Amino acid sequence: MDHGSPTLRPVREDDLPFLESFFSDPHVAGDFAWHGHTDARRWARRWHENGLISDDSSVLLVAGGEDRLGFVAWHKVIANPLTHYYNFGIGLHPDHRGKGVGTEAQRLLIRYLFAYTRTHRLEADTELENIAEQRTLEKLGLTREGIIREVAFRDGAWRDGVRYSILSTDPRP
Repeated sequence: MDHGSPTLRPVREDDLPFLESFFSDPHVAGDFAWHGHTDARRWARRWHENGLISDDSSVLLVAGGEDRLGFVAWHKVIANPLTHYYNFGIGLHPDHRGKGVGTEAQRLLIRYLFAYTRTHRLEADTELENIAEQRTLEKLGLTREGIIREVAFRDGAWRDGVRYSILSTDPRP
């Protein structure tokens, strides 16, 4: 089903079961994001506290019309007492992967963060084996900075990661 161009919007309370499925259903989370059963209700607790939007960590829903397609999230990384930047990521429902939704949603997020925050640097990490996400980040103009050795434990093994970045002075995707 074609939902047109995806949009980003704040999470509503009725979106919480959809978001929680990414932490309770391995099929929804996908191979690279399933890390075992975790506290899915943390989304609801944070939503009741701050609507999942704060200076330190935020989540927006990726929507196609009224349909929920996934989410984008970012968190603050402190570089030194004067500087911070954001690390961002995406989770898409399996029905919407491989259709360009993730590329467009991350493009919207990059533009949003550079327009509405004072950050100069954005970064994204993915597993070395996640070739599709690496292609997406490269298509968006992020620079591959290098391999992060055995950075994440998943499915009984330590996994290498790849870090990408984009600066506010780089061409906009």
